[in-house]
Amino acid sequence: MSYTPIRRHATVEDFQRWEAQAQGMSVAALRYAAADCRKVEECWRGYDSVVEGFYSDQAATFGTELYRRRQIR
Repeated sequence: MSYTPIRRHATVEDFQRWEAQAQGMSVAALRYAAADCRKVEECWRGYDSVVEGFYSDQAATFGTELYRRRQIR
């Protein structure tokens, strides 16, 4: 199986999709997804800033949902 990284900047639609997805995820799933995105981001650091930034944005979106949930409770 081959992997093709996303070679573009995150769009408004990406953020909207991630936010909607995050709202339906458990805390454990959000933590896992955010950590996974951070690992991918780290792998691309120094090689491709566009790919690095895309996964950084996705991780931040999942992290923001975790933060929101802590503020509500």
